[in-house]
Amino acid sequence: MTTGTYEMTHLEALEAESVHIVREVAATFERPVLLFSGGKDSVVMLHLAVKAFSPAPLPFGVLHVDTGHNFDEVIAFRDETVQRLGVRLIVGKVQDDIDSGAAVEEHGPAASRNRLQTTTLLRTIAEHRFDAVFGGARRDEEKARAKERVFSFRDRFGQWDPRGQRPELWNLYNGRHRPGEHIRVFPLSNWTELDIWRYIRDEGIALPSLYYAHRRPVVARDGMLLAHTRFLTLLDGEEPAEATVRFRTVGDATCTGCVTSTAATPDDVVAEIAASRITERGATRADDRISAAGMEDRKREGYF
Repeated sequence: MTTGTYEMTHLEALEAESVHIVREVAATFERPVLLFSGGKDSVVMLHLAVKAFSPAPLPFGVLHVDTGHNFDEVIAFRDETVQRLGVRLIVGKVQDDIDSGAAVEEHGPAASRNRLQTTTLLRTIAEHRFDAVFGGARRDEEKARAKERVFSFRDRFGQWDPRGQRPELWNLYNGRHRPGEHIRVFPLSNWTELDIWRYIRDEGIALPSLYYAHRRPVVARDGMLLAHTRFLTLLDGEEPAEATVRFRTVGDATCTGCVTSTAATPDDVVAEIAASRITERGATRADDRISAAGMEDRKREGYF
């Protein structure tokens, strides 16, 4: 009698870990929600969550913090996706917080609503009394995100204390919290950008068209290519020029850059990422260049 062995591939192991985390949260928290922006990581997150409970419907809704400065392709993709999956969509609008005076809009050519998302996120969490918030952050993205636990505690002000994080040994997660506090949950913590793209390719996951090579007018600024959209104010001397580009991340249109690329399929993107020596955020996110600790400062305040 021979005994067969079962070996998981690297992606199968990552998927199994993420599905376990999603089910653990659904089983132990009362009011979870999944952040869904239409970006590739949140799309994979939603795919994994649906897979975790299939054929039953997703037992929680998705939340989009809408800066009002989004790419049109992403909003169209968001709406089509939630309708197709029958998922409840909650939208927290930054404009509502600007109108109420809770957030103050920046002005000037470099103005962005990116940081204002924190106010809207925390307000929406409080209004809906969410006690667990799934995020698509990965440790390979940026050094502050590398510090995060899979279950990351937030106090009643939504703040994160990187020095006071809970031990997280093996697959034991601590979700204890009091009313008003919540846990950020990052099931993709151990994935890399390349893992994400290989999974997208293998699972046939659809993404907004921005992620593949296309022609669009762009503006070169501070070593980045910014899309020339209706939200971008040109500086003196700047002239938009047509280029073939794609986006590695998708966020607020005023601070998300694109890269020159001819990668038109998931296979092309996997090959491109495998050869890249620059992280996606280092290549395409102007908001991370504010200071060396820019992301950590925002996360301490309650950012994603």
